[in-house]
Amino acid sequence: MATSTMVSLPTREQRNLRFGLVSLDILTDILSNLNKRNKSNLENVSDLCGCLKERRIVECVFLLCDELGLNPVVGYQAIEILERFTAKYIEDLIRSQKGQPMQGASSEDPENYEDLIFQILKKKLFLFILSSIQIASKLDLYSNAVSYSSSKEQLLDSEILILKTLNFNLNVPNPVTYVETLLEVLGHNEATVPVAELHHLCVHVLQFIYLQRETIYNSLLISATGCPNPSEEQRAKFVSVTQDLMLLGVGVIAVAAFIHHISTWEKVVEELTGITGISSQSIVDFAYVTLMHITKTKSM
Repeated sequence: MATSTMVSLPTREQRNLRFGLVSLDILTDILSNLNKRNKSNLENVSDLCGCLKERRIVECVFLLCDELGLNPVVGYQAIEILERFTAKYIEDLIRSQKGQPMQGASSEDPENYEDLIFQILKKKLFLFILSSIQIASKLDLYSNAVSYSSSKEQLLDSEILILKTLNFNLNVPNPVTYVETLLEVLGHNEATVPVAELHHLCVHVLQFIYLQRETIYNSLLISATGCPNPSEEQRAKFVSVTQDLMLLGVGVIAVAAFIHHISTWEKVVEELTGITGISSQSIVDFAYVTLMHITKTKSM
């Protein structure tokens, strides 16, 4: 398995995170809202989900954010924006074929039309990545809006296209939101859990999972089905698992807890099960697969 490029991310102190300051009532409301939104997203999973979380694209986003000195959350938010926009953008392009076919494409020649869509995305993808990062940086309280050497007009047009395509609906939770909220609740329920130390590890674990996302989830699918070559039907059903941010959140924390202190990680898993309702076996399976890939990567 190829190793991932790990980039240096801003520390917890740079984001001024302080755990234990939010009241239980507010935490309960936040967690309940995240759970509802997660379930709603899982009920409307698109076939295109995950396509834009391919390692090279994720790596590009992370490296750009690192170069610009942006907070880790900006990268994850940018990836969410980019994926949601691209899925909707492709759907709009396909829908336009029925009304007014694109120049050079025939509605009777779907392969040719798909190739034209691919060429459009190929030419504009990097610009869309830059624009998604710029939008995400504006949403983050701890980051300054960024600017690039690209044409300001091009960037502005691209940003407007993304905003309009998403109907300006940008307030979508990203993986960092789930991890940090779960850590906050975990620390409130069990005061002995070192959430600050776990957060530092979670930052790196989450990044590793995103850079090795396809490999890790494929291993998880094989483990869940017990089949070395899962069928297309099994893969289709598994898509919702890959989009489950609550599962991802507890999995990341479980891995961080195992690395931090193996003697107490079972207690953390038990607490996470009580908080989310996700079975301890599911959390352990996710953590085991991730830890196996971390170990393989370190040994290469």
